[in-house]
Amino acid sequence: MNSTHTPNADSESPQSTAPDPSRQLRPRREGYSYAGLLIALVLTWLSLTPSLLPRGPLFQGVVTGAAAAMGYGLGVLAAAIARWVVRRHAEPRARSWHWWALAVVAVAGTIAVLRWFANWQDQLRNLMGVAGLSLSAYPLMFLIAAVVFVVSIALARMLVSLWRWVGRQLNRVVPARVAAVASGVLIAAVIVTVLNGVAASAIMSLLNDTFKAINQETSADTVAPTVRERSGGPGSLVSWDSLGRQGRIFVAGGPTTEGLATFNQRPARQPIRTYTGLASADTPEEEADLGVAELERAGGFDRAVLGVATTTGTGWINENTAAALEYLHNGDSALVSMQYSYLPSWISFVVDKERAKHAGQALFDAVYAKWQTLPPEHRPKLVVFGESLGSFGGEAAFSGVQDMAVRTDGVLFVGPTNSNVVWRDTTARRDQGTPEWLPIYHNGQTAHFVARPADLDRPAAPWQAPRVVYLQHPSDPITWWTPRLLFEKPDWLREPRGYDVLPSTRWLPIVTFLQVSADMAVSVDVPDGHGHTFHADIADAWAAILQPPNWTAADTVRLRAILTAE
Repeated sequence: MNSTHTPNADSESPQSTAPDPSRQLRPRREGYSYAGLLIALVLTWLSLTPSLLPRGPLFQGVVTGAAAAMGYGLGVLAAAIARWVVRRHAEPRARSWHWWALAVVAVAGTIAVLRWFANWQDQLRNLMGVAGLSLSAYPLMFLIAAVVFVVSIALARMLVSLWRWVGRQLNRVVPARVAAVASGVLIAAVIVTVLNGVAASAIMSLLNDTFKAINQETSADTVAPTVRERSGGPGSLVSWDSLGRQGRIFVAGGPTTEGLATFNQRPARQPIRTYTGLASADTPEEEADLGVAELERAGGFDRAVLGVATTTGTGWINENTAAALEYLHNGDSALVSMQYSYLPSWISFVVDKERAKHAGQALFDAVYAKWQTLPPEHRPKLVVFGESLGSFGGEAAFSGVQDMAVRTDGVLFVGPTNSNVVWRDTTARRDQGTPEWLPIYHNGQTAHFVARPADLDRPAAPWQAPRVVYLQHPSDPITWWTPRLLFEKPDWLREPRGYDVLPSTRWLPIVTFLQVSADMAVSVDVPDGHGHTFHADIADAWAAILQPPNWTAADTVRLRAILTAE
């Protein structure tokens, strides 16, 4: 007798154990994931480990909140993968004692980590001469971190809800798995399109309008020059108003002839400073040509030294770099520069750094073309300088260090960025046994990497002229920030640390990237000689590059005092 076996409803079968893809598209009430909070707690602790610079509660709170949000996301993802592997439909609820255990560990562990955080912060602040944190900084830090965490999770859940909703609509006409994948691809495509298109254009337009308005502001301390040696003054080819805010500050600043004469104990010349604003021409090439014409009008090609400066995003030039050169030559100098953006450097670097390269190359090429037409015996010394994004743009005119030596009489790049092509290439090809934070390249024949004045004599081998100097600090996040920090350990944390980087500083995936990113925001809020703050050492660098006649070490010491005071 034939009989048909009917499986018991409680028995296991492929149909009952296979995950239902439509379930993931259904709306559900969201609580906080136990696994997510566990990993978030770990990344919270890791975010409080040593970094490059002392940070206040605001930026530390942002880093901690962002790290916790990323940790939560990783925990949720890990739990989802685990459920998929064991073929369970839903995450089993954590028992109450699990939550109590997590709470106890969180409190005890956080107290211990905070004591470590306070300890290394004190060490770093003492090392750099920065005041310590107040007790009120700690609750404020965690309040900011909590806000960042909650907002980040809320935004992520909004995207997940949107993905589910779109998936349910697609599930009406296609299978659930196809709907889930198609929904994710569609949403990602829309987000990328909006960010790269409509949103990006709107944001850039708003930023440009905002900073363009700031560019038109005039500081109460700046007045139009009354001498022909300055742009915007009598006979100038460019108007005072066209220079922009930073251009007007640069042209109106600098040492006076009286101050130069007192310093050098002999009559001084009026230093030449020429500058063109972004509104003065339609293209970088036209602006550079106008800058050369303005330089020629002011007599810049008849001076002992001619400096070509690439600015940062807003058109800023470090006054100490410009003034030091003028002190070394007692005013027998000419400086030329031009603006290429209204945006601050950090925004320009992210969205429009190609403009810095274009401007740096256009200005140097225009000046060099005119300079080459002069009889060799009547040419001024031609030097190039720039700081931060200005060094990035200034490098663009050259293929490498040897090209700098061939076409200039000296180069000073201060606080280079990690995107500087020549800097990155020479650092990567540094002499064996020298650290990334202070490399030696080709035995120091042309280029010297300098963190402190004594490094100018490193190595002891002869230093040929023309000379190139990269002035950089071990603790400068501008120099060390790169997206590669997310998942790649850099050599400057693999090798012995620099003099102002704590030995306890370690590389951690994701966390180090967040920490250095936050350090960039406070990179100039530390004393001279640390971070991205450069003042006194500029005097030593220029003295080594230019080697003016009769200049002494005592003169450099006096100039350092002036630059520090300013």
